[in-house]
Amino acid sequence: MSQTAFFPIPPPITLAEVARISGARLAGDGAAVAAWGARTITSVASLDVAGPQDLAFCDTFLFADRIATTGAGACITSERFASRAPPGLPVLIAARPALAFALVTRALYPTALRPQALFAHEGIAPGALVHPTARLEDGVTVDPGAVIGAGAQVGTGTVICAGAVIGAEVRIGRNCAVGPGSSVTHALIGNNVILQAGARIGGDGFGYQPSAKGHLKIPQIGRVVIQDDVEIGANTTVDRGALKDTVIGEGTKIDNLVQIAHNVVIGRHCIIVSQTGISGSATLGDFVMLGGQVGVVGHVTVGAGAQIAASSNVAGDVPPGVRWGGSPAKPVRDWFREVMTVKRLAQRRTADPDASEPGNDEGRGA
Repeated sequence: MSQTAFFPIPPPITLAEVARISGARLAGDGAAVAAWGARTITSVASLDVAGPQDLAFCDTFLFADRIATTGAGACITSERFASRAPPGLPVLIAARPALAFALVTRALYPTALRPQALFAHEGIAPGALVHPTARLEDGVTVDPGAVIGAGAQVGTGTVICAGAVIGAEVRIGRNCAVGPGSSVTHALIGNNVILQAGARIGGDGFGYQPSAKGHLKIPQIGRVVIQDDVEIGANTTVDRGALKDTVIGEGTKIDNLVQIAHNVVIGRHCIIVSQTGISGSATLGDFVMLGGQVGVVGHVTVGAGAQIAASSNVAGDVPPGVRWGGSPAKPVRDWFREVMTVKRLAQRRTADPDASEPGNDEGRGA
């Protein structure tokens, strides 16, 4: 099988340009900086596989030893690790190497930032179904197999990928990307929003009224409101509100396989990692971070800036700015203390296997 490049190969750029893009500085004296600044790189790679035309980076002790043996053409790192570089390896110093590296990668591979049209075309492709009353600004791209419903509005620069469904009266802003196989209904979406493949926006909230005759479905008549610069991962679901709106704040990034229930309000610039579930009417403040597989029960509030460790269960309100974990979630220090206490008890039991359980006479002398 021939090797395939899925993203366009970028033109070479000099290390001086890398420094400009990233905000890093080339290490060394004036002559070395001038010589190294003229060198070029053509791609990016990790330290262990990088070649002479690749830019790599290091910002952690976990990989610092690899700097000495890397085959990279240049490396972005911090002052702490720069001395580990072998002679002849151009080093760029940055306060935050990972951020600097990301800026360069974005410049080299802009098409990797969001889903692209699959049909290499502009405008509405053959095979797309756009209702006559839908309003698309100039510069919208619609792939084959996409469906745009009655009265929907889509802003310029937005890409609707193959198989995506945009429901009636939906509003999608400018420079958005709706990935393959996604569906958007009952939603108002701002500018620069990315929906990865298979995202489901605006479906029914899960609402039933139990009765002796079974479970009576409650109509969900709210909306989903997604503000500017939000990204929603593949196969993530965001339910519309029951009576109020489900809201996702500006700049929030949501991973794959996340469930956000009806009436949830998520603040600005939150991070929500994969397999997290947020139950109905929960509220997250700005800059909240939820690790993978976190469960948030309904109607609780997670304060601004709070961080919840992976696999935790949030069963009550969380104050702003704290770090909690465990099930039920609690301050990290308390959680670690409980874990260590259980560990010591288990070690004590292992060290004395004949010790009896409370109320059990086994292991006792006659």
